[in-house]
Amino acid sequence: MAVSASPLTESTNTITDSLAPNSGKRIGILVVTYNAVTTLAKVLKRIPASVWKNVEEVVIFDDASQDATYELAVGLKTLSPDSKLQVLKNERNLGYGGNQKAGYRYFIEKGFDIAVLLHGDGQYAPEVLSHLYHPIVAGQADAVFGSRMMKDYGGPRKGGMPLYKYAGNRILTFFENRALGMHLTEFHSGYRAYSVQALKQIDFSKMTDDFHFDTEIIIKLQHQGFRIHEVPIPTYYGDEICYVNGLRYARDVARAVRRYDLTRRSVRCYPEFQEFFVHYPIKTSLHSSHEFVKLAVGRGHDVLDVGCGEGFLAERIQQMGNHVTGIDVLPQAKQQDSFDQYVSADLEHGIDPDTPELRGREFDKVLLLDVLEHLRRPEKLLEDCRCFLKQNGHLIVSLPNVANITVRLMLLFGRFNYTERGILDKTHLRFFTRRTARQLLESNGYRVIDQKMTIMPFELVLGLPPDSLFMRILQRFLIACTAVMPGLFGYQIFLTAQKERTPNSL
Repeated sequence: MAVSASPLTESTNTITDSLAPNSGKRIGILVVTYNAVTTLAKVLKRIPASVWKNVEEVVIFDDASQDATYELAVGLKTLSPDSKLQVLKNERNLGYGGNQKAGYRYFIEKGFDIAVLLHGDGQYAPEVLSHLYHPIVAGQADAVFGSRMMKDYGGPRKGGMPLYKYAGNRILTFFENRALGMHLTEFHSGYRAYSVQALKQIDFSKMTDDFHFDTEIIIKLQHQGFRIHEVPIPTYYGDEICYVNGLRYARDVARAVRRYDLTRRSVRCYPEFQEFFVHYPIKTSLHSSHEFVKLAVGRGHDVLDVGCGEGFLAERIQQMGNHVTGIDVLPQAKQQDSFDQYVSADLEHGIDPDTPELRGREFDKVLLLDVLEHLRRPEKLLEDCRCFLKQNGHLIVSLPNVANITVRLMLLFGRFNYTERGILDKTHLRFFTRRTARQLLESNGYRVIDQKMTIMPFELVLGLPPDSLFMRILQRFLIACTAVMPGLFGYQIFLTAQKERTPNSL
């Protein structure tokens, strides 16, 4: 097909030529189309010759158009003098986000380095395609977003963006920047380029198929620490049909940001962001178990963190100047750098003292935080931990308080429902009160030297930041109630113990 460009200006064309080289990178352009029979050919013809020369494929993904878009695309491919143009059609309409996911999987499977998203309706200028992919080619970014809000091409209003869309765009972008800690000029441009290596690390499986997919992918890129760069692009509004319901889109964007925030803070687990959910998040509130742990561990100690999980708490302990060895059933912890050493072991069967990494070692502090309630025979693990604890070292244990007021009220109404986490976590096999928790340690050769009760973590229930004014007031109230009636209001039992020279008989 003809590749004659229709550059915005002569200088733009010159800049495009200088930015177009691929430097050995395999670049693919993903053209998403739906009912674009009147615009598709024009869009392809506007791609500069220098870009055609440097990209490996231009792939049209037709999302089950109801007009002749697919047939037109096939015809354009037939007339094309080379094989760079590819045409694929979804058997059913996947939606704007679903069509992108199909395209990105295509480029991932074919081993491309860069994927550029271009709309087939002509709303985004093909003349500046190289501006999108060049920062990735140069190693300066992992994702590049075109921004219509930058003034280089006169700004959005000069390009015909309606005032209500301009205002909505700015308001949503301000909200998203504040919520996500970012500084983008625009969140809502569909003109983008991605490193395929970055796309490989994005979990698309539960992400939306709707228009706010563009927001969800920004959230994931930001959360996962990828480098995001913006470049100015022209604004163009013609007579193309817009399939976006503005009010619904704004609602979906705000909802996506909120769902991410709740998942990130482990208040709720929403499927599209589930990889960021931590089952047992770090609690930073007053009189939480993790506050007590930091006080009990102190600084400059050798710590054995039994049931360490992914290592999020170990990271905090390490930052306090401690040396941490972790043990858990996971093959490897996410926060591997938090440990001086990590050992994979099935805690249900205890800890073998002859484990090569642990043989002959003793620790100042041994942590059993939210572990014993998950075991059929916690006595075995307690017995083994004695071998690793120095004579004057401390065993630090936290256990859920089954006598908490919330459980008592449930029982009053004839309910004992297991939950995803908390006191009635569905993985809990044993339940303890203050008295039975203490008896468990004492009957297995330990002397309890300190006992505290944590307050209920209402910040997780209400989804509020623990440092908000309301939560600070509520925490003070709960601290007072827990001090007066610890068995009723206490959420977790927090015990510090030392080993007796000779364990008591069971």
